[in-house]
Amino acid sequence: MKKISVFLISLFSFSVFAQTKQMNTGEILQAIKRLNVVGNVLYVAAHPDDENTLFITWLSKEKMVRAGYIAMTRGDGGQNLVGSEQGEYVGLLRTHELLGARSIDGGEQYFTRANDFGFTKTTDEALATWGKDQILADLVWRIRNFQPDVIVNRFPPDARAGHGHHSASAVLSEEAFKAAADPNRFPEQLKFVKTWQAKRLVWNSFSPNFQNNQPEGSFIKIPLGDYNPLLGKSYTEISAEARSMHKSQGFGSAKTKNQRSDYALHKAGEEAKNDLFDGIDISWKRINGGEKIEKMVNDVYNNFKAQNPSASVPALIEVYIAISGLEDNVWTSYKKKEVQELILACTGLWFEANPTDYSVSPNDKIKVNVNVVSRSNSNITLEKLTFKGANKDTTINKKLVYNDGLNINTELQIPSNQPITQPYWLVERKENGFYKVNDQLLRGLPMKPADLVCEYSFNIEGKTFTFQTPLTYKFVEPSDGEIYRYFEVRPEVTATIAEKVYSFGDNSPKDVVVTLKSGKKGVTGSVKLDLPNTWKVEPATINFELKEKYEEKKVTFKVFPSSTASEITLRAIAQTASGSYDRGIASIEYKHVPTLTLFPFAEAKALRIDLKKKGNKIGYIAGAGDEVPAALQQIGYQVTMLTPVELAKDLSQFDAIIVGVRAYNTEEHLKYFQEKLMEYVNNGGNIVTQYQTNAFYGVSKVKEIGPYPMGIGRGRVTDEIAPMKILKPQHPLLNSPNKISAKDFEGWIQERGLYFADKWSDKYETIFAMNDANETELEGSVLYAKYGKGNFVFTGLAFFRQLPAGVPGAYRLFANMISVGK
Repeated sequence: MKKISVFLISLFSFSVFAQTKQMNTGEILQAIKRLNVVGNVLYVAAHPDDENTLFITWLSKEKMVRAGYIAMTRGDGGQNLVGSEQGEYVGLLRTHELLGARSIDGGEQYFTRANDFGFTKTTDEALATWGKDQILADLVWRIRNFQPDVIVNRFPPDARAGHGHHSASAVLSEEAFKAAADPNRFPEQLKFVKTWQAKRLVWNSFSPNFQNNQPEGSFIKIPLGDYNPLLGKSYTEISAEARSMHKSQGFGSAKTKNQRSDYALHKAGEEAKNDLFDGIDISWKRINGGEKIEKMVNDVYNNFKAQNPSASVPALIEVYIAISGLEDNVWTSYKKKEVQELILACTGLWFEANPTDYSVSPNDKIKVNVNVVSRSNSNITLEKLTFKGANKDTTINKKLVYNDGLNINTELQIPSNQPITQPYWLVERKENGFYKVNDQLLRGLPMKPADLVCEYSFNIEGKTFTFQTPLTYKFVEPSDGEIYRYFEVRPEVTATIAEKVYSFGDNSPKDVVVTLKSGKKGVTGSVKLDLPNTWKVEPATINFELKEKYEEKKVTFKVFPSSTASEITLRAIAQTASGSYDRGIASIEYKHVPTLTLFPFAEAKALRIDLKKKGNKIGYIAGAGDEVPAALQQIGYQVTMLTPVELAKDLSQFDAIIVGVRAYNTEEHLKYFQEKLMEYVNNGGNIVTQYQTNAFYGVSKVKEIGPYPMGIGRGRVTDEIAPMKILKPQHPLLNSPNKISAKDFEGWIQERGLYFADKWSDKYETIFAMNDANETELEGSVLYAKYGKGNFVFTGLAFFRQLPAGVPGAYRLFANMISVGK
């Protein structure tokens, strides 16, 4: 048998936990069967959690085709039920929730550069904000790379989709279906890929008629819920596990075990009559000379020994040799990858490279432990290790002994020009509707492939194979066991400004705290705040010394605002002998994803606001992902978080109590305090309740959130510049202590508001009317009622977005709500 060399680029680059893939015997048999299926399907939708995990599971594990999911966005504009992350932070979290879901349902994950800018009602707004051509180009790029036989849309291309991003994903998909085959569309891509025409485009619907019993056109019915005896689960069970990875959206799913059918409604290309793959040969016959592969794979399957999987390794190597002799294309490349994974699984070969610390800085050293073990009697020799990114080769030539781990310790010198570990779409400043990604080859990937990897050259049964795994930090947490996290390249020093926004309601100075954190031992230098000369800062610079790695030091600058209303950006810049550093550091830590570290620009917004307020002491009932309390502290309020223990105490001490967004949906204990809260209002207190979803049908199950009946609908105004019609110009909410005018509604972000009241008692007063273009005016954004001696305000206005973003008018209006009646 001739000697061959196999190169496999980062088999595990996009796994949530970067480690060697392991399979039990049922999974090995499933993977062998899958070798004889040569077909691809691309599923298209708008956001994380939009995908039908059952459909993807069925594609991957029943039809055994290669299945990809491309989301237009990373969910950056969505909300977060598990923490306070918003914007690009929640986008990074939801990216990894998707990777977790794909590791379960068997799909692959991709994206475009589109930014989720929040709910929109129209396709046109979504396409205009994203930039239609560039997002279409991203979708065409993925189709040309992936070469799907079938493209599946999650949504229809019209208002029935319920969200402008949803319908836009379908509009783009239908255009990309044709554009990917046209050499005149996005010809710059053809340096890397070929044109591609999928056989058909379908819409995955739960019903053949979808809505109002209106026939959509031709369709086929697809039973998705079968039981797979090799995997020991039904596809509905597997898909529920995948769906439940979307924890930030609260999408935990029950594992139903009954049959479920969906429909594939024809949209473009050749109609399917009975099966999704009608007219598509997804066997080896589609590849010239490939017929022999099918018989070879069948022999591997029929001769497989569950008690001795390694007996299949020589035959699998022959399959690899045979595939390597065929034309090089997307299918043969992917099938070689699958064979390599099977060889690893059947040999029980495990390998990883673990640094002794979770981060390093450029021009520093790190110790690495390489661990290799073979859990079979296959003839395997580790010939060489190569550390890509650190330019180090180590010759080993060590024969592996069954179940006898081989441990190799080495030290790597990190190059001085090594880039920091930053999500690739966050390296540049984003534009309004999309992320800037200059490298064409990175566009659409869930994460950038690791820069620092270990390459292993193995001789397996006389054949040389080369694999790669990224350097990955591993540790043991006593309460959770073994945990992996990304290995990071950090700046020598980071400078993190304590707050995102500093709001000055008068001319008094504020302390701005900057946390300096070292990425290596022995870092010295100075740090300054850069700001316009209409503002002042003391001192001009502060020297620092950080002796230990990860040491932190807080330094405080005193910032004096301008004398008139203005808005600026504060920038922290640290200087060392190695250069200047303008990045902070932030971490996202949840048990269902690896620890995620990113390095945002060391910046904060500073506002000088013309602001007056009455009252000072605020009680706050936290909602989901709530950053409003910190924003209120910025303008001088004393905020007490009202836990169940605090709610049980005397509430009369508070000038106002604020209920956070979706608190009634997430905080079950509120039902026990609702009567007490209304008594607080009756006795002279103020309550401001921010938006709740579907009124209060969440865990709290209270009958009314206010003193009088009201209902919460799904009304919202998504245009952040929609005109605000003032219904009662003389109302106290608009006049005291701040005079509210049209100027106060300038500069709002993402939306005006959401989940407005849709019915209410005549004891409530409405303050505003507003609407998106070509829609009916909505008056339920703010309801006010006098109750006893106190005041109750319900508001669906998006203060939870505006206040953390530092929108001056939102501060002024919210202060009026807190102050009403004072």
